[in-house]
Amino acid sequence: MAEGAVVEGLKLEQRHGKERVRVGRVWRDVDGTHHFVEWNVSIRLLSDCIPAYVTGDNSNIVATDTMKNTVYVKAKECSERIPVEVFAIKLANHFSTFYHPVTTAIVNIAEKQWERVSVDGQSHKHGFKLGSEEHTTEVVVKKCGALQVASGIGKLKLLKTTQSGFEGFIRDKYTMLPDTQERLLGTEVTASWRYAFDSLENIPVQPLYFFNSYTGVKKVLVDTFFGTPKMGVYSPSVQYTLYEMAKAVLGRFHDLSSVDLKMPNIHFLPVNLSSKDNPVIVKACEETEQLVLDSCCEKQS
Repeated sequence: MAEGAVVEGLKLEQRHGKERVRVGRVWRDVDGTHHFVEWNVSIRLLSDCIPAYVTGDNSNIVATDTMKNTVYVKAKECSERIPVEVFAIKLANHFSTFYHPVTTAIVNIAEKQWERVSVDGQSHKHGFKLGSEEHTTEVVVKKCGALQVASGIGKLKLLKTTQSGFEGFIRDKYTMLPDTQERLLGTEVTASWRYAFDSLENIPVQPLYFFNSYTGVKKVLVDTFFGTPKMGVYSPSVQYTLYEMAKAVLGRFHDLSSVDLKMPNIHFLPVNLSSKDNPVIVKACEETEQLVLDSCCEKQS
């Protein structure tokens, strides 16, 4: 049976897998410099195992214990430092080709950003500190060799204290927000971008391809959000800035087919407090309500 089948008048679709497989990997250069990554791996398999659900026949099931141990073995087999995307491709390709019942493997990995520390102005050879954002990837490999690769950034918090406004929006009896051309703009960016290649044979062979793509896209997103160091760039809305960021990425990186951005608006609203000595004190407080703005820009063929 395929992963989708009709049994007793019921249409069944299934996938099974293992989540939150935590991996730490160290690579050591000959000069004593260490490189460290921490990966949180999730695996989902589509396979011909409907009988496991309807008759209790587990003969086509890949156990989650096997999936977990495979992650550890494959990580140890990587003798040289590799991008998280390459590791995800290796895992997905293994599951889709090694196990006959598996038709498609989907691997998601979130890499925590452990950054090398500096001591007395020098980079430490084996010391790291944890950054705030995550480097993510999703890889889909089918048994026929078809491939989808997406990379991304999560938990990237950005804020600028001026050059932002919001005015001219719909106003009715429920509206209390005033128009403004001067406000703080804060957000937590979740971004993902899909690569145009669609098969294992078409993966770029450059060793630093995925490293460079990640750092390059992140730089374009941040630079577009803030503008030039001295003057910045005015944002009439989060929606406008989000679109400009997505458009800039696609304009710079022609090997990407789409980019998706989610940017919840972290509000800092002025609060007027009066006291005997200070009639008006203006402070900023963070508003807990968040609005998720989701946009996808795709290149037209």
